[in-house]
Amino acid sequence: MIVIMQQSATEEQIQHIIDRATKLGLKANVSRGVERTVLGFIGPEDALRTIPLEVFPGVEQVMQVLAPYKLVSREFKKENTIIKLPYNTTVGGNKIAVMAGPCSIEGYDAMLAIGKKAKALGANILRGGAFKPRTSPYDFQGMGEEV
Repeated sequence: MIVIMQQSATEEQIQHIIDRATKLGLKANVSRGVERTVLGFIGPEDALRTIPLEVFPGVEQVMQVLAPYKLVSREFKKENTIIKLPYNTTVGGNKIAVMAGPCSIEGYDAMLAIGKKAKALGANILRGGAFKPRTSPYDFQGMGEEV
């Protein structure tokens, strides 16, 4: 990770960033230019991502050296990922997987009708949620008893 300090950054502000990163196990490399100080950090950057460095006094810009999604990046894994699902369905192969379905399942009959319509339109994966993403999963009380 690279942190570019503002031209007006004080030594205390620079040292504060270095101290925070060092406590998280990173090694700091300090480059003092004519107009800017640049801090380069080496080590487990994931720990540093939990701290919003951009809001600290004296920080101008924070740049990631590697992608924050290392486990799925091409830097980490060169070959394509293919996920095998039941009924000879794959995601990530040569055939495009089309997934469709409601954001919230409201009953068996509705889900069956949506599934049939989705399949007729070319979907090969049916999905459905138990709650709407904008609500908390702890708020969902279920569908209630059928009468």
